[in-house]
Amino acid sequence: MSLLLNLLWFVLGGWIMAIQWFIGGLILAITIIGLPFVPGIWRIAMFSAFPFGQELIDSPKGRGGSVFSGLLNIFWLIFAGIWIAISHALAGIVLFITIIGIPFGFAHFKLAGAALMPVGKEIVPKPLKTR
Repeated sequence: MSLLLNLLWFVLGGWIMAIQWFIGGLILAITIIGLPFVPGIWRIAMFSAFPFGQELIDSPKGRGGSVFSGLLNIFWLIFAGIWIAISHALAGIVLFITIIGIPFGFAHFKLAGAALMPVGKEIVPKPLKTR
C-alpha cells in the first residue's frame, strides 16, 4: 500500500517538494552559517519525496552532539522551520477536504513535524503492523 501511495505522492507533487528542499539545502551549503543544516534538510528532501512507510526519529548517533543539534534546531525553528511547518499544515488541512486527499494530508502533517526540528533526525522504515 505504501508503494502505491508513494508513487501517487511523487507523481502528484512530491518530486516538486523534494526539489525545493534540496535546493534550499544547496543554498544553505553556500553559506558558512547554514552548512550544519544541510544534512538534515537533505534527509527531509528524501523523506518528502517518499513519505509513506517511513518515519523520522531522533538519531542514535546524534546523542553525543545533542546540545549542538538542539541549538541548531532552535535557530532553524525561529528563522525557517515554523514557516515551512505552517505551509505543510495548511496544505494538509486543504487535502483533508476530500476523502482521496486524507492520506496525503497526513503526509503533509508528518512533513510539518519534520520541518520544525530537522537536525539530529534519522529516517527509518516504519515497522509493519501485525494482526
